Amino acid sequence: MPNLKDLRVRIASVKSTQKITAAMKMVAASKLKRAQDQAEAARPYAERMERMLGSLAASIGDTAGAPKLLSGSGEDNTQLLVVVTSDRGLCGGFNSQVVRGARALATQLRAEGKEVKILCVGRKGRDGLRRNFESLIIDTVEGLTRREVEFASAADVGERLTSMFDDGEFDVCTVVYNRFKSAISQELTAQQLIPFPMPEAGDSETEEAEKPADVLAAIYEFEPDEETILADLLPRNLGIQVYRAMLESYAGEQGARMAAMDNATRNAGDMIDRLEQNYNRSRQAAITTEMIEIVSGAEAI
Repeated sequence: MPNLKDLRVRIASVKSTQKITAAMKMVAASKLKRAQDQAEAARPYAERMERMLGSLAASIGDTAGAPKLLSGSGEDNTQLLVVVTSDRGLCGGFNSQVVRGARALATQLRAEGKEVKILCVGRKGRDGLRRNFESLIIDTVEGLTRREVEFASAADVGERLTSMFDDGEFDVCTVVYNRFKSAISQELTAQQLIPFPMPEAGDSETEEAEKPADVLAAIYEFEPDEETILADLLPRNLGIQVYRAMLESYAGEQGARMAAMDNATRNAGDMIDRLEQNYNRSRQAAITTEMIEIVSGAEAI
């Protein structure tokens, strides 16, 4: 049984840890509100951009003269996975969920005979994938979410992806990230970025059915032509979708950290209670032993 001094030192240590976890919970909670607002505000714009590009792409019909970001390279042999995680830990299973999803996707693609490359946005993704797929990681981009997510950083990543695709370094690009649902829940998402996914027939029919009658009867003329508009909007859409993924990931990170630090604070409190009980019992036993020794010594005299 540890002596009283050891118990006092351990209780003081756990109390110090509890103060740190409580402070981290408050910081994460303060960041969560703004991050959640930014993620939710970016969703309608990103979704509308996808629908608009999908409508333009469907109007072209033949993709022979379409921009390369839409038509693709004609192959899918080389797959690039953009894995979006955080740079810091202490956020529960937030990063491990993305790492597991990326690992499963990479394993599946390799089983199909594809060449897989991985670009990590966030240090934790690299640390988690390095054990099994170190040779597949081509680079790691860090520090983009250290304070808050900025569009300029996402645009830089989008430009890099465009440049790599133009140089023929990959055929298909997919971003893997956690989509924010609530402070304690994130949804693992794998979204294809390059080439731009053409809308399915069912989705197009559903969107058309939801449009008002006057919109359905309208005939649109594009100036300049659809191919030129797509060539200008597709690179922008790439940056927007990367920005959206980073916002969703950042909001999920703060929510997961807040929940993890709340659990850690509660566990520290429970541990303090148990240690204080052990301390009181040990102290009582020590006092009883001393009293017995005193009484025994007095009787002996």
